[in-house]
Amino acid sequence: MDLTIPTADLEWKERAKAFAETHLFPHEVALELNGHLPPETLASLRQAVIDAGLNGINHSREDGGQGLSLLQQTLVNEELGKATGGLWAVVWHPAIPLRYGTAEQKRDYLTPSCAGRRRGAYAITEPGAGSDPRLVSTRADRRGGKYYLSGEKWFVTTGDYADYLIVHAHVDGDPEKPTLFLVDKDLPGVRVQRIPKFMHTYVFGHPEFVFENVELAPSKVLGQIGQGFELTKDWFVEARLQIAANCLGAAIRAAEVANAHAEGRVQFGRPIRDFQAIEFMLADMAVEIMAMKSLVYRIAAEIDRGLDRKLVHARASAAKLYASEASGRVIDKALQILGGRGYMRESPVERLYRDIRVDRIWEGTSEIQRAIIGGQIKKRGLSAYTGWA
Repeated sequence: MDLTIPTADLEWKERAKAFAETHLFPHEVALELNGHLPPETLASLRQAVIDAGLNGINHSREDGGQGLSLLQQTLVNEELGKATGGLWAVVWHPAIPLRYGTAEQKRDYLTPSCAGRRRGAYAITEPGAGSDPRLVSTRADRRGGKYYLSGEKWFVTTGDYADYLIVHAHVDGDPEKPTLFLVDKDLPGVRVQRIPKFMHTYVFGHPEFVFENVELAPSKVLGQIGQGFELTKDWFVEARLQIAANCLGAAIRAAEVANAHAEGRVQFGRPIRDFQAIEFMLADMAVEIMAMKSLVYRIAAEIDRGLDRKLVHARASAAKLYASEASGRVIDKALQILGGRGYMRESPVERLYRDIRVDRIWEGTSEIQRAIIGGQIKKRGLSAYTGWA
């Protein structure tokens, strides 16, 4: 069994590493202190993404993307995940359901999104609907050959920076007809209610949107009527694997910082890494990272080889669950090794400590991942997770 990563894939990893260290890391402290980056800085970063060839890595070249495999995307997202403040988000990944759009929709939304001329945001969560999308109350009522969208969406990540939204709604209020709609933000009836502040710093915002009888043509339906949940599941799979890769990168950076500190910090006449308490923490961190990397890489490679779609969803949940929780444990130990220095906001470990906590919540909580995994075990047996295929 050859588990060697191809040279071409590693070249993408090195490209992303150079991009993160050159273009993202230098802005971390300013973003943390100011809470935002100036428009001219964001414009410069957008151009840097294009110059590095990292735009639209998750879409085909025919649609304007880079056509990377999922393993290649994972390697890229691992390196980007080392940046604090959610700066990895400046490298855009147009939502995967756009690949199922019509030729007109691809022309107007997907291709310009891959090129960086447009930016979308996915809107599904509501005040009363999160883990259970059947509780979505946002509705699109059909009248006179058009749709009229009304409702409220929360936690629309990057919604402040995006110029269009992909909105998950129920046609005529029927939960059996979940459907995705392409909604330009400048349409009458679309407004931002507020942009709440969160525990983590994030380069973009997570606004709450209100839709008041927004008129939409049938051409704004993405996919088919009633197909929204399946397309959203595809988006969740992609998002969960990206989160897992980002978590892996965050854990590696924290461990590297802690390891260097343990080598250079001298107490009682010797480096603190020579004390067993510190040595054991570093050992545990290394093993957690090794296990995380093995799991995330394996699942990405399996999907590239054509893993059964039902197992894709099952294993993406496992990757997201383990990586989000393991990275939290690694970063917690890293902060402990750094001591008071790790508690200062100028330390990347302190920032990662806050950044990483949301990964156990968004795009499906750890509890939802466990429910998915438990359900898959009931349907398919333990071999869905314990077998090797």
